[in-house]
Amino acid sequence: MTALVKEVAVDAKPLVQARNVHKAFDQLEVLKGIDLDVAPGEVVVVLGPSGSGKSTFLRCINHLESIQQGFIEVDGEQIGYRVKNDRLEKLTDNGIAKQRRKIGMVFQQFNLYPHMTVLQNIIEAPVGVHGESRKDAIENARQLLKRVGLSEKEGNYPRQLSGGQQQRVAIARALAIKPKLMLFDEPTSALDPELVGEVLATMKDLAKQGLTMIVVTHEIGFAKEAADRVVFMDGGVIVEQGKPEDVIGNPQHPRTQAFLSRFL
Repeated sequence: MTALVKEVAVDAKPLVQARNVHKAFDQLEVLKGIDLDVAPGEVVVVLGPSGSGKSTFLRCINHLESIQQGFIEVDGEQIGYRVKNDRLEKLTDNGIAKQRRKIGMVFQQFNLYPHMTVLQNIIEAPVGVHGESRKDAIENARQLLKRVGLSEKEGNYPRQLSGGQQQRVAIARALAIKPKLMLFDEPTSALDPELVGEVLATMKDLAKQGLTMIVVTHEIGFAKEAADRVVFMDGGVIVEQGKPEDVIGNPQHPRTQAFLSRFL
């Protein structure tokens, strides 16, 4: 298996900037000062044991969780806040919703509306939330379904699809808002093993096309093939990061070595 060949604008202004990000739930400190930049077009895979803070960090990027210290910027905007009169001010729900238009997210569970067809699921946010015309949304949805290999399923309901097909629809739905950044939170963890490959293949195609992606996963093979950079988290901090061949092939930190020894 060979790595994907793709140009990444590593010298460009980062699309994502996280600085000194702290997050706690009551007395449990989950994130303990995360610093991370992600360049436009870069694919960053985040590895680490359960409870290391990976998914919480992803949710903070989309402001599904608020942070207590530090900041996160996406495309030059501080997520969840704005600067007014030299002071930080929390955004309204509408303001946060506008920011989220730049960010698509795919979860462990597919979260499709069971009473809607595949096509209806995909056009719901563009039409109902972002005011896109129904005609344009349908045209875009059909292009996305072709992109994820499910053109023939637009009239089906989620219950008529396999888990892998549902997750591919969820990816198409996230892409329907034309995001600049895609977040994947363990997108294959709820799938039967034989269905994992079709979802990973879709994600690899997105990576080839230059979409900026942050992927939390345990799929080491995907990290080797599709990632521009691998980040290893443990205990709420980034322990090690670098090219896949370095972090996976020759990890330097004992915690990274111990984690990867279970997979390699």
